[in-house]
Amino acid sequence: MRNRTVLITGASRGIGRATAELFAQHGYRIVLNYCNSESAAIELAGQLTLKGAQVLPFKADVTDMEQVDRMVEAAQGRFGGIDVLVCNAGRAQQKLFTQITLQEWRDMMAVTLDAAYFCCSAVLPGMIARKSGKIILVSSIWGMVGASCEVHYSAAKAGLIGMTKALAKELGPSNIQVNCVAPGVIDTNMNSALDEATRKQLAEETPLGRMGSPKDIAEAIFFLSSESSDFITGQVLSPNGGFVVI
Repeated sequence: MRNRTVLITGASRGIGRATAELFAQHGYRIVLNYCNSESAAIELAGQLTLKGAQVLPFKADVTDMEQVDRMVEAAQGRFGGIDVLVCNAGRAQQKLFTQITLQEWRDMMAVTLDAAYFCCSAVLPGMIARKSGKIILVSSIWGMVGASCEVHYSAAKAGLIGMTKALAKELGPSNIQVNCVAPGVIDTNMNSALDEATRKQLAEETPLGRMGSPKDIAEAIFFLSSESSDFITGQVLSPNGGFVVI
């Protein structure tokens, strides 16, 4: 039996990086997608390789279908197939709705929803043929409850939740599980611009008393990729320290 392969988009930093490290620890072969952070991606690939992992770093803009298709073809050529897809690539922006430009709106939808569509479309033929696969879409608590001054971000992330539920129903007969992870406030580069007072306030508003770590989210993603989740599909798992309770 061949080793399992995971494709992680936006894998060079933050949650994506922690996810790649965790999957590597469990013996997965890693397709490490990046777009702009090339030096960080190459550094991570080198570190994982030194630890014995098989890693394919691949530069691709996941908002471009042709680049996604080339990445998946390269991964299949190298590793023989993709068992797990983690759609993690994204961006954040805080802005009043009335100040969001049309291009900013479209960019947010492209990197969140278009990218998930392109990646799922590329890996599904192989998964369906094998009647096996796991897809994890990374959303946000703001996709669950909305956030002021992040309407486009919230809308895009909510779209991933809808996509998860619908795709899970469609792919269930092919034994493919589709689930969503919706992180709370996480200590990543995306939140590094927040001042210390805001970070402290967010930690205090979280019942567990701290911001989450990228590893907290990676653990949730890995669980949904493992055999332990074989009877779980169409669900939203939200590691948020109690910040949002629904």
